[in-house]
Amino acid sequence: MDKNQALWNQRVAQTIMENLEKRHMTASYAESGTQALEEVLAMIPKGSTVYRCGSLTTTTIGVWKRLSEMAGIQVIDPYRHGLSHEESLELRHKGLGADIMISSCNAVTLDGRLVSLDGLGNRAAAMMFGPRKVILVVGMNKVSDDLDSALSRVKNYAAPVNAIRLGVETPCGRDGICHDCRSSQRICNMWSIIEGNKIPGRIHVKLVGETLGY
Repeated sequence: MDKNQALWNQRVAQTIMENLEKRHMTASYAESGTQALEEVLAMIPKGSTVYRCGSLTTTTIGVWKRLSEMAGIQVIDPYRHGLSHEESLELRHKGLGADIMISSCNAVTLDGRLVSLDGLGNRAAAMMFGPRKVILVVGMNKVSDDLDSALSRVKNYAAPVNAIRLGVETPCGRDGICHDCRSSQRICNMWSIIEGNKIPGRIHVKLVGETLGY
C-alpha cells in the first residue's frame, strides 16, 4: 500500500476510535485483514457461541473458516450450504441469543456513528440487542464524513453493489443504480444507525487499513 494512504488510514482511524470511545464503544485498528483476523479470534473465549451475520468483510479475511477449525466454538451459521429458508430463519432467531456476533457495518462516520442497511434485519437486530458481545470488522473504505454522506454511500453504492454480488432481480441489481424499488427481492429494507451504546464496551469496532467489503 502507498505509504501516504497507510498514514491517512492510521490517523483517520485514530480520530474515529476516539469518537467511538466517547459513544461508549471500544475500538482498535489493524493495518491488514490478516492482523485483524488474529486479533478478532483472540477476542473469542473458548466455549462461546458465535453468530454469523451477513458480511463479505469477515468472509474475505477468513473469520468463518478459522472459527470452523477452532475447538470449543459453536458457530450459528444461517448461511450454511443446504439449509432451507425456514432452517435459515430459525438460525437467525437463535443467533440473537449467542455470546458473540461478528459482522461489519456499511459505513462509519468520522464522529463514530455506525450505519447499516439490511434486508431481513437480523444483523441490525443483533447489533442493537441480543448477543452479549458484538464485533464489527470495518475496512477504512467505509469511512464517511458525516451521517448524510454515510446514508448516501449505503443507499447508492453498498446496497446496489451487494445486490449485484447476490444476483438478486432488482432494478439496482441490473443497472447499479438505486430506484427505491418495491421488489420482493429488495435487500435494503431496514436501516440501523448506532449513535451510542448503553452497555459500555458491548460493541467493539475493528477498523482495518484495507479495502474490505462494500
